[in-house]
Amino acid sequence: MSRATGKYTDLEGLREQATALRRAGLSLRQIRDRLHIDNNELLNRLVKGEPPPEWTKRPNAKDDLRARARELRQQGMTYDQIQMELGCSKSSISLWVRDLPKPAPRYTSEEQRALMNAGLVRMRAARDERREEAKRAAREGVGRLTDRELFIAGVTLYWAEGAKDKPYRRRECLHFINSDPHVIRLYLRWLALLGVPRERMRFRVSIHESADVAGAEGFWAEVAGVDASAFRKATLKRHNPKTTRKNTAEAYRGCLVIYVTESADLYRRMEGAWYGIVLGADPAA
Repeated sequence: MSRATGKYTDLEGLREQATALRRAGLSLRQIRDRLHIDNNELLNRLVKGEPPPEWTKRPNAKDDLRARARELRQQGMTYDQIQMELGCSKSSISLWVRDLPKPAPRYTSEEQRALMNAGLVRMRAARDERREEAKRAAREGVGRLTDRELFIAGVTLYWAEGAKDKPYRRRECLHFINSDPHVIRLYLRWLALLGVPRERMRFRVSIHESADVAGAEGFWAEVAGVDASAFRKATLKRHNPKTTRKNTAEAYRGCLVIYVTESADLYRRMEGAWYGIVLGADPAA
């Protein structure tokens, strides 16, 4: 009290009055106004040790959450379950319930593992369902292609996958190889659009020597809609023992090679159309 200013001479009297008013339920503001004390530090010292009246306390918005968290903990809930129920942070939950005993595990380790695996199965199934739904919606959004759209699609496909003419190796002909049956079907549909008869197409399988060559030829003959006897001799790839092949499953059919005879003009049209697509997409190219 030594720092009090000179106008507060009877400090003990002020203390008694301030204490009495505090116990009577007055707030600090009311005591200050009643005793004409304009020094807040002095006022706080005069009522030190006296708890504020209940009516001056602000309600804590988290009191209800705290009580509910303790109730849920006593019911055996984990922090994660309480967080999901109340939407508050784990750090707050820990402060509120850490004095309570930890609930006994609801499941054995085997049961927990089974529940986790079942949850993973559901999660993967839901993910697969979303994946397939996205593909289905995109597929149905395309609709039937016009001849122009099919032509552009075929040109783009060939430029990505077909053999190209090089300045050091003049090869102006349509020569296509792929292992995807859908790609092969689209390519054949494009050739039909260009008016190429099947008589000008030459088919050959390219496959590893250890695979079922006859089975692959039968498979690709069905895809192409031709007789397997029309296939040229297969190109066999020798196995390199230093490499590990992954395409050894029963579904491995190698690649189908499709060569079109007398196709120099078609190749030039294809290449010109490709650069037309490039310019059409970006005139500044």
